[in-house]
Amino acid sequence: MTDTPAAAPPSDQKPAAQEQAVADFGIDTTRRSTAQALRDYVDRVRGGELGSLPALFGLVVLVIVFAAASSSFLTLNNIANLLAQSAGVTIISMGLVFVLLLGEIDLSAGTGSGVAAAVLALHYVKGGNLLAGMGDTVFDAFAVGCVIAIVVSVWQRIWPGAVLSLVALLLMVLGVPANPWIEMLLAVCVGTVIGCLTGVMISKIGIPSFVVTLALFLAWGGVILKLIGDGGTLSISNDPVLFGVANNNLDTLGSWILFVIFAGGYAAVVLFRHFGRVRRGLVAQPTTLMMIKVGAVVVLGAVATYLLTLNRSPNPDRVTISGVPYVVPIILVLLVAGTFVLDRTKYGRHIYAVGGNAEAARRAGINVPKIRMSVFVIASTVSAVGAIVYSSKVGSVDPNAGGGNVLLFAVGAAVIGGTSLFGGKGRISNAIIGGFVIAIVSNGLGLLGQPAAVVSIVTGVVLLLAATVDAVSRRRAKATGH
Repeated sequence: MTDTPAAAPPSDQKPAAQEQAVADFGIDTTRRSTAQALRDYVDRVRGGELGSLPALFGLVVLVIVFAAASSSFLTLNNIANLLAQSAGVTIISMGLVFVLLLGEIDLSAGTGSGVAAAVLALHYVKGGNLLAGMGDTVFDAFAVGCVIAIVVSVWQRIWPGAVLSLVALLLMVLGVPANPWIEMLLAVCVGTVIGCLTGVMISKIGIPSFVVTLALFLAWGGVILKLIGDGGTLSISNDPVLFGVANNNLDTLGSWILFVIFAGGYAAVVLFRHFGRVRRGLVAQPTTLMMIKVGAVVVLGAVATYLLTLNRSPNPDRVTISGVPYVVPIILVLLVAGTFVLDRTKYGRHIYAVGGNAEAARRAGINVPKIRMSVFVIASTVSAVGAIVYSSKVGSVDPNAGGGNVLLFAVGAAVIGGTSLFGGKGRISNAIIGGFVIAIVSNGLGLLGQPAAVVSIVTGVVLLLAATVDAVSRRRAKATGH
């Protein structure tokens, strides 16, 4: 006796079944109205999920205050200088976001970037002969450090760290002739080596990150002094490529191409994902809000590009200065790459998981030591990019490279922008917003003739306010269950 297939349900029963499925899994299929989406956002803010809102509010207030106090603040020349002056610290801060997401700290990011800058400049000045520039002992120590970095990276299966550390070793040992692109590659690879050494001591040996990075903060400062010499300076201003990284601009056509690539790419990706979720019946923001968001980004980008392509020279009859500064595409590339890693990859989800609860992440099968080591590798590598930018801006490297307030401003930028010091909450864009806040404070007070002491005091107060908001918002979120 054979089984007969069950009769298909009448067509008039299908809508009822679908409605029941929607009722059972409404959270996956419900679309919200614009008003409901706005109410949900307000509820999240009241529940403590402030994100970058305080930093954005502070940014607007600072711009209004300084624009009213100084007629020079909103000039095109000053705005372009702001972008270039803040880029180095902002880039270092973007790397530190990965470390802060785990609730860790890297106090050596500043001087570590200084070591990368010193090696870059030494390779350039000595024509690629680092052995002659460093001396036998220091050169051998650097080579051994590269080998250790390769070994620990392979051990932890952090393959980018192993590859870049190997490149650093080869560039040093082979004595590759001086070339601006080689120098920049070498600086980035040195940053990776530093990150591998820092990360393995924290993740595998178990030394607290505060202790390790404080010790390395002092050690790398000594290394910089050894490489450059007390009172010495290594100039890179003679090379148009190295000097141009932070001081030159795209031409008008290049500026608009940059706008089309990033603004158009942003619009395409966001709208593609949005309408894809709508087609599948998943939860999605109202289309009206998404269009407003995309439109605002495109319009602001177009206005900024147009203004930056105007001649902003103080002497327009003699010199033409126009175009988007080179540092802008550098920051945008890092922003896109970092955001993609954190938002769209399994590795990024693991970082948030470890930052939220390391023990729960370990029980879920996540390799916590590997994640912990890898974020220090990323932070130091990105810090080396920041070193290239700030060295280019001043055209030289001295024994104070990466010291002073570089680290404090970098950490402050991430925290001011909305990254939590307690881990598990933050985005790469937070570093950019916070970097602008710090840069505007320094620039605005400088235009008003205020001394460095006042700048430090105001910046410290702003950072303290940001940390207070972070602590209060987390407490409120815990109380309300958000």
